[in-house]
Amino acid sequence: MNDLIMETMNELKQVIKEQNALGNIVFADIDGLKTMPISDFISQPSDGILYDLNRNEATTYALASTEDIRWINDIAVAQTIRELKKQIEIL
Repeated sequence: MNDLIMETMNELKQVIKEQNALGNIVFADIDGLKTMPISDFISQPSDGILYDLNRNEATTYALASTEDIRWINDIAVAQTIRELKKQIEIL
C-alpha cells in the first residue's frame, strides 16, 4: 500500500477512535461517512441498523466472494442483531 493511502487510513482510524470516545458511531453510506450518537443509532429498528451498516442479507449476498469469506460472519451478525433487538423489545 502506498504511503499516502496508509496515512489516510491512519487518520481515518484516529477520527473513528475519537468519535467512539465521544459516544458516537461512524459508518459509511452512499453519501460518505456519517457520525451519530450510538444511542440514536441503536434506537432504530434492526433492519435500519443493518441497512446503514451495509450488513443486511441482500447486500451481503451481493458482495459475497470466495476470496473473502467474511460475508459468512456478516450474515451471522445480521441474525444476531435482529435477535438481540427482539429480546430487548420483549424485556
